[in-house]
Amino acid sequence: MHELAITKSILDLVLEQAEKAGAKEVVRINLVIGEVTGVVGESVEFYLDFLSRGTVAEGAVLSFKMVPVTARCQDCDKPFELKEFDRTCPACGGNSVEIIAGEELFVESIEVE
Repeated sequence: MHELAITKSILDLVLEQAEKAGAKEVVRINLVIGEVTGVVGESVEFYLDFLSRGTVAEGAVLSFKMVPVTARCQDCDKPFELKEFDRTCPACGGNSVEIIAGEELFVESIEVE
């Protein structure tokens, strides 16, 4: 259900930028979503279809770039893709890690006419 609030924020930002650009129509919205966020793309699409009715963003296509969870080992400084429930560094076997990617959630760009 948190996708409703997220989608509303995304739409508000998109409409604000489209107005600044003098756009007549928002054709595409390009989003970057990290896997850690738990945001479900299909839910965002559903809510955007509903919330954008009657706006310049109605009918806009959503494009998602999903970012995998990446960690950096605090022991050997090697980055690696974090697997679910396994925080063990494949290089040195350490388990002290820092998340360096996968928490993203932002509008990368919008395409307008």
